[in-house]
Amino acid sequence: MSKSSLPTDEQRCPCTSGNLFGACCGPVLKSGEAPGALRLMRSRFTAFAIGDAGHLLRTWHTSTRPDDLELDDDVRWYRLDILDQQRGGPFDDEGVVEFEAFYRQGAERGSMRERSRFVREDGSWFYVDGVVASR
Repeated sequence: MSKSSLPTDEQRCPCTSGNLFGACCGPVLKSGEAPGALRLMRSRFTAFAIGDAGHLLRTWHTSTRPDDLELDDDVRWYRLDILDQQRGGPFDDEGVVEFEAFYRQGAERGSMRERSRFVREDGSWFYVDGVVASR
């Protein structure tokens, strides 16, 4: 899948959940609303994979959100592994999701591991910040 192309609802979701895009990240990307921290995390990975900086900024908490965001078109994000989740459900106001995201950049392959914090305000979930694990 090339960047900047929205998958169809019948294609597998780029977040590698195994679900179809129309039943996974598609509705979250369209509305900006996720039912929990994990679904927001998956939609943000999908946004990186397809080059949707708008979704990333919309779902970034105002206290830590940058003014703008430029995504590197040479980086292809192709797999997301969820390693841990704490809270972040329908009755929580905060949550943590730890993940490892895999990428290719030219001939180089690598991964990034992060423990991300999320908050829910006025019924909407937002990414706050994350601690990148050192390797």
